[in-house]
Amino acid sequence: MQHHIACQLQAVIEILRNLSSLPPTVQGEEPDTNPYLQGNPPGPHRSLTRAASLRGASGAPGSPCNTPPPPRFYTEKKIQHESLVIGAIENAFKEMDAQIEREKQVFHITGGCTALTVVYLLGKLYVGNAGDSRAIIIRSNEIIPMSTEFTPESERQRLQFLETSSPHLEFPRRVQRKEVGKRMLYRDFTMNGWAYKTIEEEDLKFPLIYGEGKKARVLATIGVTRGLGDHDLKVHDSNIYIKPFLSCCPEVKVYDLAQCEHGADDVLVMATDGLWDVLSNQEVAESVTTFLANCDPDDLHRYTMAAQDLVMRARGVLRDRGWRITNERLGSGDDISAFIIPLMYGNHQP
Repeated sequence: MQHHIACQLQAVIEILRNLSSLPPTVQGEEPDTNPYLQGNPPGPHRSLTRAASLRGASGAPGSPCNTPPPPRFYTEKKIQHESLVIGAIENAFKEMDAQIEREKQVFHITGGCTALTVVYLLGKLYVGNAGDSRAIIIRSNEIIPMSTEFTPESERQRLQFLETSSPHLEFPRRVQRKEVGKRMLYRDFTMNGWAYKTIEEEDLKFPLIYGEGKKARVLATIGVTRGLGDHDLKVHDSNIYIKPFLSCCPEVKVYDLAQCEHGADDVLVMATDGLWDVLSNQEVAESVTTFLANCDPDDLHRYTMAAQDLVMRARGVLRDRGWRITNERLGSGDDISAFIIPLMYGNHQP
């Protein structure tokens, strides 16, 4: 993934270095050589009405055919440098997913994974997430979410939209044959609310989203809707592939490090769902803040140790009734990866 992100950024690095002008619409083309602006004097251009613009496309009425038409004026989106970085990360995720699909043919790789990445570039953090991992920034006792979990419930409308040719409706529970002809609550991909409909035979098919909360599954198979891999995953005892319902495209959120001065205890926390299943954002923030406050500020390993402490808190202590965390809650039984990254080093760009 790092290689793909680096390659994508390398293609636009010279444009990113030139923050004084917007990225060119056509790469390698200077703004003044834009063919749509040729023939126009420098400085502000007079706005034309749509009718005048259309007349300019074919020349004024009655004018000789060989008279060159006046230049067209186009409305052009102003693309910011930040968008180029976001696009690079998005393309890198797609390339990584395509690489996994190619290599599974050679190495017989099965399965898939979620992905959470962070890129530091030109004084900003770009956090890309595809799956149910999570990233938060802890800054002066403030918690700033830097990712969104993508689950069957959070992406219900996207999943149902994919099935518009044979739409899956959502019901509060599995429809039973004896309920055909009765009216039951439902909603489709266009709806946030609920309504009643008469149950038909086709409503008896297996629900697109099965279960609720952390137990929700796409076609009772997988609990995330974005990630990498899983190209061969099928619904149990069927030939229905799950991959068409999954997306490898990440959500990318941006954090400008220049917006404030960061202290030694201001950090970015990144972790897999094994941590967040049992600890809330607030609990993680309190744990990290307390741990760092009790460390030597000059200890370079304090952030690594804080991440290790988080994992131990989520795992808990082995008791008679299994692994337990605070308030006798169940500890995490999932795998856990956690990173804690200090933000103070981004205060001053080289």
